Amino acid sequence: MQPIRVMIVEDDPMVMEINAEFVSKLPGFELAGKAYNGKEAMLLIKELHPDLVLLDYFLPDTNGLSLLQDIRTKNYPMDVILLTANRDPEHIQDIFRAGVVDYIVKPFRFDRFQTALEQYRHTFKKFNENRPLEQADLDAISGIQRHPSEALFEELLPKGLNDRTMQQILQFLEGQAVPLSSEEVAVGTGLARVTVRRYLEYLEKKGDIAIEVQYGSVGRPMNKYRF
Repeated sequence: MQPIRVMIVEDDPMVMEINAEFVSKLPGFELAGKAYNGKEAMLLIKELHPDLVLLDYFLPDTNGLSLLQDIRTKNYPMDVILLTANRDPEHIQDIFRAGVVDYIVKPFRFDRFQTALEQYRHTFKKFNENRPLEQADLDAISGIQRHPSEALFEELLPKGLNDRTMQQILQFLEGQAVPLSSEEVAVGTGLARVTVRRYLEYLEKKGDIAIEVQYGSVGRPMNKYRF
C-alpha cells in the first residue's frame, strides 16, 4: 500500500514542526505539505490532493470549522482530524457533524497522536481493499466494542485461531518496511513461533499478506512475509 499522504494546517511554526516530526515517526505515512492559514490550505489541498488533513481550529484568516465545511462543499475526497485547543462543545458538535475522523485536544502526547493515525491507517486500508465490508469491519471503523460473548467473527476462523492475535500479527507486519520470517515476526510480537507460523499460513492463504521465498548462499529457502 502506498504511504498515506498527510497535510498539516497549523499557524504556529513550532507546533507545525512538532506535528511534522510526529508524522515522520509513523510508518505508512508521508508529509505531503504544510499550510499556515486557511487560504494557503485550500490552495495546497487543490494542488496536492492529500489523503488526510491535520487541521487546527484557530487560524489567522478563518477557523477550522469553516475550512472543513469548505472542503466538504467542494467534495474533496480526503479525511480530516482536528488538532486544536478548542474545547467548546457546540463547536465540537458542529465539527463532528461536518465530518471528521478524530478530534485531538491540545496539548497532546505522541501516544494519542499515534493512536489516531494508526486507527486511521487501518480504516484507510479497509476502504481500499475492494471487498464488501463485514459488520466486524464497520464496528472497528466506528470504534464499537463488541460484547465478549459476541464471537460470530471468530467462529469464521479456523479452530485454534482468534481475531485478536491475528490483528496483532497484521498490525505488526503492516509497520514493517521489509518482508520478515516467521521467527522474526514471533520475536517482534512476543508470540510463540509455532503460533505465528499458523497465523501467517492462514493469512497468506486468505491473501491478506504475501509470501516471498528468499534463497541464501547455503541451506534451504526461507519464507518471508510482508503486508
